[in-house]
Amino acid sequence: MSALASKTRRKCFISYHHADEAEVQQFIQTFDHAGDVLIARGIGASMSGDIIDSTNSDYIKSRIRAEYLRDTTVTIVLVGKETWGRKFVDWEIGASLRNTATASASGLLGITLPSAASHIGKKLPARLADNVHGEDGYARWWKYPTSTQGLANLIEIAYSARTAKADLRNNTRPLRMRNA
Repeated sequence: MSALASKTRRKCFISYHHADEAEVQQFIQTFDHAGDVLIARGIGASMSGDIIDSTNSDYIKSRIRAEYLRDTTVTIVLVGKETWGRKFVDWEIGASLRNTATASASGLLGITLPSAASHIGKKLPARLADNVHGEDGYARWWKYPTSTQGLANLIEIAYSARTAKADLRNNTRPLRMRNA
């Protein structure tokens, strides 16, 4: 990683399950506000109901892309114990992996939250798992970062994959229409 790349603050969409809100806010405080590693974007409290009243998956992904992801380049999925089964997280990942006329697909990064680190049977949202294949996949799944430089490196790996591994991006799964 070059010194220049480690100082680049990417706009990152933060996808998460609302039950993990306190840990997510701590992540943002540590790595955006205090650490200056990223510029966090997200939907937040507006996720309490159906934000897009449709069952058309292309329409849902295009609306999320246009309204919430338009100026981000990396999506970070903060993985808690129940994140894998949340429809909004799936919708956000699906929209992130989509190329549009105005925005390229985002890099994709899964990070396990500390509260889920020792959880037996932890799993990724299916669409994220479709893209994680060790170091060979479009996306990567990491432990919670222990330093700002560590997170900066992870974000740069995801950012670079947008072009270097674009052919590995898998967004063929139907959108999850209900929570597990």
